[in-house]
Amino acid sequence: MPLRRILWSPLALLLFVAPIACLPAAAQDSPERHGRKYKAPPATSHIEVTVLKKFNGKPISNAAVIFDAKLDGKDQGNLEVKTDPDGKAIIDIIPTGSTVRVQVIATGFATYAEEYLVSEPSREITVAMIHPQEQVSSYQDNEGKAATRKPGVQEPIRPTKPAAKPAPPAPAPSTTPQQPPSTSDNTPKQ
Repeated sequence: MPLRRILWSPLALLLFVAPIACLPAAAQDSPERHGRKYKAPPATSHIEVTVLKKFNGKPISNAAVIFDAKLDGKDQGNLEVKTDPDGKAIIDIIPTGSTVRVQVIATGFATYAEEYLVSEPSREITVAMIHPQEQVSSYQDNEGKAATRKPGVQEPIRPTKPAAKPAPPAPAPSTTPQQPPSTSDNTPKQ
């Protein structure tokens, strides 16, 4: 009997352990799966914005380029990228097919903003920055003339009122006694 036990135990072990070892492999092939499914990220576009001075065509370095993306009406967030010494700001994470508002802010220049539909895998945008201009207004001042404010930061115009003249000061009382006015004439007496 001991020999029988020795032969029978490896065979029993093989018959009982082998189906248990194969269970995880069979579970992977089953159509029912639990857990999260992999969802590939959307395709992205390569956007390169070049910022130049309009009057001489030289690049503007360290200008802030703000990207505000919307895809199918859903906000995708916004990002700010500074331009390099060549005036270029590059971004590679904007989803293809989205609408992007590009806003450029540079010291000494008027702010630029424009919306673009990014439907291609690569897009180059050139922005020519100008100096601030006088504001165009349909309002008029009180005299019916167009407003004459100049561009830049200014103090508000305040109406000037003529100052009321103060009353003359009352004479201060003196400490010396006053003499009555003399009634002397310059005519000699006879």
